[in-house]
Amino acid sequence: MSALAIILARGGSKRIPRKNIRPFHGRPIIAYPIAAAVESGCFDEVMVSTDDAEIADIARECNATVPFLRSAQNANDLAGSDDAIAEVIAQYNELGRFYTHVCALYATAALTTAAHVQRGQAALAADATLTAVLPVLRFSFPIQRALVQRGGRLALLQPEHYHTRSQDLEPAYHDAGQWYWLQTDKFVQSRELMGPNSTGLLLSEMEAQDIDNEDDWAIAELKYELRQQRVLV
Repeated sequence: MSALAIILARGGSKRIPRKNIRPFHGRPIIAYPIAAAVESGCFDEVMVSTDDAEIADIARECNATVPFLRSAQNANDLAGSDDAIAEVIAQYNELGRFYTHVCALYATAALTTAAHVQRGQAALAADATLTAVLPVLRFSFPIQRALVQRGGRLALLQPEHYHTRSQDLEPAYHDAGQWYWLQTDKFVQSRELMGPNSTGLLLSEMEAQDIDNEDDWAIAELKYELRQQRVLV
């Protein structure tokens, strides 16, 4: 298995400006997923996909490579992660460098550890039919009892489950927003990051935090602090 780590870090984040290099417990937040990827020992190369010169410089200081910059087309607000990943794979192929597997990590995945990366690699290697492996979190409340607001009044999204016991409802999960392990050829063909040929690795709430706004950032810092305290005890 040859593997490439791709840290996704465009420069134009809007809700938290410059979030991919914002200080997080004393280091640019991008330093954490880079360190997890390097320490995992899973990769032939750890690179950063960015359109931003400052992010590129910081990435190199954190022991990642930046062999080329991301195109403007795949760095705008409408481009998806799959677009950026596919572009990196194509650019490496043009250089005559091919990887059987890639792992795309978000630059704000500060709670990701080397052990998480290793678990993902092992799960992907164990099943050749998989396209992707990604960490998931369980919804803390049954989504079958979700509420919607219609005409100023609350309504059950699935009223047929009003009397169903919680323990009888199927558990539901959501993407933890941390990373994707991918079989390169299958991903290039399907562009699938999650779907019928993907599987999830369940993490605890303390092991992941998707960061989209300032509240998310504060929660991520608290989780990191608590985890460090547990390590030191």
